[in-house]
Order: sequence, then structure tokens, then C-alpha cells
Amino acid sequence: MSARPDLSRSQPPLLYAPYRATTRRAPTRPLLRLPPALSDLEAPVYGSWPIGETDNDLSRQHPDEPHGQRIVVAGRVVDETGRPVSGALIEIWQANAAGRYHHVKDDHPAPLDANFTGAGRTVTDADGCYRFTTIKPGAYPWRNHDNAWRPAHIHFSLFGSTFRTRLVTQMYFSEDPLLAYDPMFQSIGDERARQRLISRFDLALTRPDWALGFAFDIVVRGPDSTPFEERV
Repeated sequence: MSARPDLSRSQPPLLYAPYRATTRRAPTRPLLRLPPALSDLEAPVYGSWPIGETDNDLSRQHPDEPHGQRIVVAGRVVDETGRPVSGALIEIWQANAAGRYHHVKDDHPAPLDANFTGAGRTVTDADGCYRFTTIKPGAYPWRNHDNAWRPAHIHFSLFGSTFRTRLVTQMYFSEDPLLAYDPMFQSIGDERARQRLISRFDLALTRPDWALGFAFDIVVRGPDSTPFEERV
């Protein structure tokens, strides 16, 4: 019987000193087990609003066009054997082209875009495929250390059959010089695992005269799993 692969360096740790916020988030005492509750629902909960026509197109959610480079982000969600994960709810959120979030707590002195909220959602099809149209996000300062800037990135949240199966990750862009200085990205010790967070330019996804295409596949478990944020 072959030895099980060591996956400890392929996922970000709860505590990583260069990422200063983890010192406040990492538990210092044993975890308390909570009784079953809302988290055990058997299906994703969309609230009162079903997924709408523009939920996966962040460039058409407001009366006018948002500023910035349009991009198409698409890929497949699969398990460790390559089988598609269908019916998974995917939510994304991101900064605008100037590197500012549409959020009251973001006080970065960059312009807001009245036509870009920076949030979208969709459900994977029978082949595990998803697709978003959005704006390429800008980098922004985040005060983790002196002159700290976050690389351009898009947050992904995946819901399976229950809330407890929620997985959260981030998608980056290739050849971004800030990746070498980003503690979140660098907290993943395995270089091959880090590369699984980087999207690849895809001419087949690119829409002529409209938007550049980037492919980003997500593997939910196994030795080739996409790195996900550690759950406490």
C-alpha cells in the first residue's frame, strides 16, 4: 500500500505570522462543537431572490457600463477523480478596477464605481461548468505590513449540499509582481498548489471586441485540490 501524500503544505494554515490578521483569527483554545442547526440544511439557500439573468454578469447589473477591462472568468468544478460537481452555488466578490470594494468599511482613497457592485453568483451545470463576466479588479493597499498591497484577485465561495460544505478561495492573475510579496498567497508552502490559484488566459473564452477570457478550474478535494481558506 502506497503512503498517503503529505498535503500539509498545499493548504494555507490557520496561523501564518507574516499575515498579521491570522494572529487574531487562529484559535488558541480547543474548539467547541456546536449542535446541528441551520448549517445542516440539505440544499443551498438563495433567500427570497432566485438567481437572475445578470447575477453572473457583473457588467450588466446597473444602468451604465462599469469602468475597467471586461473579462470572462469560466471553468469547471470537479472532485478528486475529475467528476463534475453539478448544482453547486458559486458566489464571487471583488474590488473594482481602481482597487476599491463597494463596502462601507473600505476607506481606500480610490474612486468608487456607481455601476459596479462587485458581487455575483451562478450555479454549476451538469458538467460542473460555471461562467462570469466581470471587470478585472485592481490592486489595493491593506496595511498588513509597510507598503503592503494585495494582488488583483477575485474571491470565490462554493456551496455544496449544506452550509458546512462551503469552501472559500481566491483567484489570481499570472505575472502579477505583487504575488511574490503577498502573505496570503505565500502562506501556501507548496509551489504547485499556489499555481492552482492562478487563472490562465484563454483565447477560446475571449470575446472578440468585448472581453478577455480567463480559465479557472476548481478541484474540491484530493491531492490536487485547490487551496481553500482554513475553516475554524
